[in-house]
Amino acid sequence: MTTQLAVLCQKEAGIAHLTLNRVEQRNALDIPTLNFLHDTLQTLNDDPEVRVVVLTGNGRSFCAGADLAEWAAAEARGELESYGWTEAAHRLMARLHSLNKPTIAAINGTAVGAGMDLALCCDLRVAAQSARFKAGYTSMAYAPDAGASWHLPRLIGSEQAKRLLFLDELWGAERALATGLVGELCADEQLPAVVAELAQRLANGPTFAFAQTKQLIRDGAHRDLPAHLHAEQAAGLLCGRSADGAEALRASLEKRAPRFIGR
Repeated sequence: MTTQLAVLCQKEAGIAHLTLNRVEQRNALDIPTLNFLHDTLQTLNDDPEVRVVVLTGNGRSFCAGADLAEWAAAEARGELESYGWTEAAHRLMARLHSLNKPTIAAINGTAVGAGMDLALCCDLRVAAQSARFKAGYTSMAYAPDAGASWHLPRLIGSEQAKRLLFLDELWGAERALATGLVGELCADEQLPAVVAELAQRLANGPTFAFAQTKQLIRDGAHRDLPAHLHAEQAAGLLCGRSADGAEALRASLEKRAPRFIGR
């Protein structure tokens, strides 16, 4: 698949691997990288061959957040409020969060600011032992601007979210696991294998049902229970009419493992 140097994209066996590759900048996100990631995710979302997306970084950092050199250059031009980074970041975060396919963040090192937010937008987060997490906003006298204040209270609770955001603490992987910031922790050298196994399990699963489940979870916070039960019924009917739904029923009757095709 066509790539650019800043982001590597590879597809294999239903799994799309997106690797941030600005190693000298610790995979910091400048506007071209944000836009490329957004457009690539849109393409992958529309690609029926892709059934899961894995996001990781090359080098010792998952992602250092916003590109401060680009930020400083915009400030020097008097364009800090208008140069477009926040708008591009918000488009990317919204696209990643709403992707139909399951997403996994393979966090191989430091995840700071918008880099942490990028991981928070993924469905599942697997961290290497060396992973570190830092909000990075208040130490720059800045408020969160890429989704942290929305995701963190939902993932780790209001008080832990405020602690991470207010005090700008550096959290290690063990603390991230204990608070629920990540769902799995492994040794650094095991990260590729652990994520590959998890991604393959998802790629072999009922992709359409995953999409319906993601939609239900996203929308559930805005509904009361009766309305949500109605939405679950509607989603269930769609799943039952899918090819994978029919295959699941046949496999159950024939007492064999289902062979899902993702539709």
